[in-house]
Amino acid sequence: MDMTENLRPSGAHSTDQDPTSYPYASSYGTAYDSAPGGYPPPPAYAPATGRRKAKRPVALLAAVAIAAGVIGGGTATLVGRLNGQDSAATGSGGAVNGTTVSQSSKGTVAGVAEAVSPAIVEIGAASSAGKSTGSGVVITGDGEIVTNNHVISGAQQIRVTLSTGKTYTADVMGTDPDKDLALIKLRDASGLKTATLGDSSKVKVGEQVVAIGSPEGLTGTVTSGIVSALDRDVTVAKDDSGSSGQGQGQGRQGGGQEWPFEFGGQQFNGDTGEETTTYKALQTDASLNPGNSGGALINMDGEIIGINSAMYAPSSSAAGSGSSAGSVGLGFAIPVNTLKADLDTLRAGNGS
Repeated sequence: MDMTENLRPSGAHSTDQDPTSYPYASSYGTAYDSAPGGYPPPPAYAPATGRRKAKRPVALLAAVAIAAGVIGGGTATLVGRLNGQDSAATGSGGAVNGTTVSQSSKGTVAGVAEAVSPAIVEIGAASSAGKSTGSGVVITGDGEIVTNNHVISGAQQIRVTLSTGKTYTADVMGTDPDKDLALIKLRDASGLKTATLGDSSKVKVGEQVVAIGSPEGLTGTVTSGIVSALDRDVTVAKDDSGSSGQGQGQGRQGGGQEWPFEFGGQQFNGDTGEETTTYKALQTDASLNPGNSGGALINMDGEIIGINSAMYAPSSSAAGSGSSAGSVGLGFAIPVNTLKADLDTLRAGNGS
């Protein structure tokens, strides 16, 4: 297994209805053309025959109006949720929610990618041990970015590249090694496109998802798949003291070794060391590779449901193999509700 850091937006179903389509229609005149006796066709309008007949279209119009009201209300609720107005999809501590998927692109990978990609960044961390590349998710317009702790652990300098190519220097606001989460903030940033934080408690196995990150330094790479399992126990090193000789515990460019972690009682990418922590992860078959760490796992409404953190790569499971295999369809993400519950702590710099 390789960690997903590197060396260097379910769709709603259509509710379209045509309230102007009626289940009946009439055409006067044609039925009389062949009638016995050669009676002439009736006038082009139907004569009024009393109140009873006039009530039918009125009742139908009332029913159509009620149906349109129900549909309209559902659409308003959906639009509000996609614009971050639903409290269940809002991050704690004042996170700005900005990504939306247009109705015409809703439920498509292309629509999600277009909406969310501007809120996904590439993170370059440099230290005395080398350089590493990971990903991050912008959650406020002034530059708060969520990533994995192992992406920036021990970094002496952090540079962040937006999807536009603009770069910033970033500072660490807080880290939580127990959850493998970190919060960094860009210097002198404003007006950034931000992500909408969803609700991972509603995620179901089989739900379609999109992953966006910078695998192998390839900024803004989009992959897709499904959620293949829930609540997987993934164990990672809490700090840089692992015995695999990785310095900061980050993947190094050209080094071949990635962040070590445990799954199913086995260790991958080296020894996790004595100081470890275990978290419940979402499992996905969306392709994750080194450099995806800290990037976003997104549902088809364009909401962030997880922070990508690890990948399974069997050829690197042997200690000291030094290999760095690609994705085999087993990736792991920290549920977004874990992040939302931890945001205030991260902002205060009081992580565990």
